[in-house]
Amino acid sequence: MIPFILILASSLFVKGIINKTRARLAGRTGYRFFQPLLTVGVLLGKGEVYSTSSTVLTRVAPAVYLATAFGAALLLPLGTFPAAVAFDGDFILFAYLLALGKLALVLTALESGSSFQGMGSAREVLFSMLVEPCFFLLVGTLAMVTGYGSFSAIFAEFDNMSVNWLMLSLILGYGFLNLALVENGRVPVDDTRTHLELTMVHEAMVLDLSGVDLAFVQVAGWLKLSVWGMLAVNALIPARMTGWLSVLWFLLAMAVYGAVVGLIESLMARNRMTRNATYLVTVSAIGLLGFAVAYVLMTSGL
Repeated sequence: MIPFILILASSLFVKGIINKTRARLAGRTGYRFFQPLLTVGVLLGKGEVYSTSSTVLTRVAPAVYLATAFGAALLLPLGTFPAAVAFDGDFILFAYLLALGKLALVLTALESGSSFQGMGSAREVLFSMLVEPCFFLLVGTLAMVTGYGSFSAIFAEFDNMSVNWLMLSLILGYGFLNLALVENGRVPVDDTRTHLELTMVHEAMVLDLSGVDLAFVQVAGWLKLSVWGMLAVNALIPARMTGWLSVLWFLLAMAVYGAVVGLIESLMARNRMTRNATYLVTVSAIGLLGFAVAYVLMTSGL
């Protein structure tokens, strides 16, 4: 349960680090570090408003979205600390649990009957389809290198202490970072700060949600941000770093992860929609590069 507890803990501060990094680089103080948590507290005290075209799906989808984020967090280990739930092929369940949550949110957006939410849903589904190969290439590479098919066994056995395998580790970590940006609707594919409906992706999908429903979606977003960060950290964590030392490494690495995301959002502009497809295919190419490097290292005996 230690990795699950760490994901929950990191989800409370990663968003604050991103916001503070972005504010400092812009020369501003920014709002309070735990302001997102206070905002969710306010939302939990409010009621929900539903469209006349909505059905029971709109009422249960935010809870499904949050539950799938919790379920995905239960499947992730931290180095030698095993996941709360582990079995061969658990990474497939991980991928499609998150896909189920996204599907529930997409269907909710379509139920509203808003053209803006329809556009956001179409873009979200397209982005997910284009980056899915990258995820399976990255995890498949780790499975090929270690000979295991479970997250817990893979990350407990992945040894990146030699120079050659460290190179692979950096490629995989970079790939998971890009997946984190895409799957969480961050710059350069999306921008959570935008207020123009025509350019929204994730934010367009939740325009009609309010109260507890919106709070559930925001908390699920924090969890997903930490879940993808955990994958990147696991790919980079030194194999010989075990026990509580790996916990300290995780907390430090997640703080750096939040700062890097904030740095990217401060220094990069969001892509034009017409260029996003090219960017996403390039992200999948990173996964293919990692697979090729691993294959060369294994066949050459390095």
